[in-house]
Amino acid sequence: MYIGDMKMAFNPADLGNTIKTQANKALGDLKNQAAASVQDALMGVSTGNGMLDSIKNTVVSELFSAAGFASAARSINLPSSEKGKVDANVSGFESTSADHDWRVKLSMPPTIDPKTSNLIAPLAKTAGLCFPITPTIIVSHSANYNTLQPVHTNYPFQIYENSQADDIVITGEFPVENADDAKYWIGAIHYLRTVTKMFYGESSANAGAPPPVVRLNGYGDYIFNNVPVVISNFTVDLPADVDYIATSTPGGDTKSTSWCPTNSQISVTLKPTFSRRRTSSFNLNNFTNGDYLGTGEGFI
Repeated sequence: MYIGDMKMAFNPADLGNTIKTQANKALGDLKNQAAASVQDALMGVSTGNGMLDSIKNTVVSELFSAAGFASAARSINLPSSEKGKVDANVSGFESTSADHDWRVKLSMPPTIDPKTSNLIAPLAKTAGLCFPITPTIIVSHSANYNTLQPVHTNYPFQIYENSQADDIVITGEFPVENADDAKYWIGAIHYLRTVTKMFYGESSANAGAPPPVVRLNGYGDYIFNNVPVVISNFTVDLPADVDYIATSTPGGDTKSTSWCPTNSQISVTLKPTFSRRRTSSFNLNNFTNGDYLGTGEGFI
């Protein structure tokens, strides 16, 4: 290589080494600067400069406070605190208001007098068998048709026969928590045993009469309003996986003891039963207009 009149020797290896040295030095300076920055940041947090605590408090306030951003987001489309107030009415098992008692209940037939039956006496306070917990009720109605099938036709003709209110099946839990509940449970079972039997025997009053008709009420005027029914079947389970409570048999001596399950399930099958005189005066227009409500007819 010539510079002016001078001749200089050029070695490419020397240039490469120089560049490599400068690059390593620059990289080392960058590493030192980065390490110093990280150390300063950590020292700032550890010395309690308040920055981290301030950020944490701000995030928590926005997420969980009543006036924070998250609260405002959750309350979208909800009424204000004044408009969102709900008036709650407390209901109890001892409520006896006839006008507002919507519990499911089977009435006491005239042939049973709780005053003379110590076993059924506990049911007097509810004027019949009342399910303590809202039961499951299955209701069905049917219209029956006979099918007329002429030969050589694609479509049979439906000939109306009759309509009927099918069986009503009520299934409910019966919890027992104390001796009084146990007496009521015994009374309920004895009540069901009684209303599924006819008046039989030479010394029986009304001998030969069928089991009595009882009235089903529940859920207000438009659901079950004094519906006349007969009880065709009932079942009660005595589970093995619950405790049993001992109680003296109502009306018996203290030595007479019965054991009742703390929780059992009672299922009752009812058949709506209307007298010929009542059904002969039935009017569909009146039924449609709701004119039978409150009359005690019990049409469903």
